[in-house]
Amino acid sequence: MKLQSPQFQALFTPGLRSVAELFEKKNYELRIAGGAVRDLLSGMTPQDIDFATTATPAEMKEMFTSAGVRLINNKGEKHGTITARLHEQNFEITTLRIDVVTDGRHAEVEFTTDWEKDAERRDLTVNSMFLGLDGMLYDFFNGYEDLKNNKIRFVGKASERIQEDYLRILRYFRFYGRIAEKPGDHEPSTLQAIKENAKGLAGISGERIWVELKKILLGNHVYHLVRLMYELDIAQYIGLPLDGNLEEFARVTKNIQNLCPKPMTVLTSLFKMKDDVTNLDLRLKISKEEKNLGLFLVKHRQELTKAMGPEPLRPYQDFIMD
Repeated sequence: MKLQSPQFQALFTPGLRSVAELFEKKNYELRIAGGAVRDLLSGMTPQDIDFATTATPAEMKEMFTSAGVRLINNKGEKHGTITARLHEQNFEITTLRIDVVTDGRHAEVEFTTDWEKDAERRDLTVNSMFLGLDGMLYDFFNGYEDLKNNKIRFVGKASERIQEDYLRILRYFRFYGRIAEKPGDHEPSTLQAIKENAKGLAGISGERIWVELKKILLGNHVYHLVRLMYELDIAQYIGLPLDGNLEEFARVTKNIQNLCPKPMTVLTSLFKMKDDVTNLDLRLKISKEEKNLGLFLVKHRQELTKAMGPEPLRPYQDFIMD
């Protein structure tokens, strides 16, 4: 299949054309990778574009330096990522790689020129596709089919993908909330693999978990996904209270549809007391603003909801006036 959508055509800025020319001259392959491909196939304009290549970091550095192109931020170099700046635009380009050793958090990688091997080490089928600059789709694991059918599946065996990086459990939930049409459309074997590996989340840093959790709270099927976190024994490892108030959470997630609350506002409906906020902060290192918001909501919600009567909003209005 060849993609020629307006969103795809719009990517060809002077910067990208210059990058493409350099790679072509040296006979290195260059393709768009991962999430940007998924967005383009969904008819969306991607926010970030990652590129993948058969060129090694050393070859890219040599090529860019010879052409007088500025390289910025060498932090990703040991993982194979080079960032070049052309025409006021940054291009993040990563060498194809294979995971040699994984410990559930980080991976030691080896470079390769095999596109399928690189796709194999990615988390979900919808994130494992590549798009040539001619619009040709390279899809080794039926990601496009899954995307069209709103299915979220791991590449290969779910348990293997999860054990490479336990954060993928939450990435599964996040993309489920973005792509799946209805709650409950999971493969039983995937849920089983998640349940068996939930404990691995205990070793993942709080900051990484909070980034994913916030995105889950702002996606679709929030109540369904958080309830699953309890059913699959995940909640205890990511800082959520063991006896979270799922009834209140269901009520609030229903009320916020079509609104844009802060993630902490949504999450606080699970909490019954101040300690729940404190424990969340200890595990996830939330910001001071987020912590204060949680404490504020827990405290005043309990005081204000006592008021019943013909004007249920009255206590809140008085409180805001005060």
